[in-house]
Amino acid sequence: MEYMFLPLKRYADFSGRSRRKEYWMFLLGYVLLMMVTAILAAVVAAAASTRFTGPFFLLFGLLTLGLLIPSLAVQVRRFHDQDKSGWFWLLNFVPYVGGIIVLVFMCLEGTKGPNRFGPDPKEVENLSDIFS
Repeated sequence: MEYMFLPLKRYADFSGRSRRKEYWMFLLGYVLLMMVTAILAAVVAAAASTRFTGPFFLLFGLLTLGLLIPSLAVQVRRFHDQDKSGWFWLLNFVPYVGGIIVLVFMCLEGTKGPNRFGPDPKEVENLSDIFS
């Protein structure tokens, strides 16, 4: 669970490096949170037999906006772990193949040892050492 919340603790920190585990655990938490919100909206709409899902769409939008910066920051730090510029994030905007390319990069292992963006996050013994 620590790795799910670590990007929230490092909310707008675009420097340093992040492990694959940190990225994928954050993404798992993000997807689960969005699924729970969508299920709640569907249950309320079915129970009320109306389309009373406005508050849930608002909640969904606020969650998306609130988690936009941490998700961007963790993806940039993930590129840093591979010794690539954070600007590689812009590949997400390439139609059709950009998302696939970014997915492949997010699955690749980072460089071993320190690189120009900082020490290897796998070598950090304590998660609190990342902030120092």
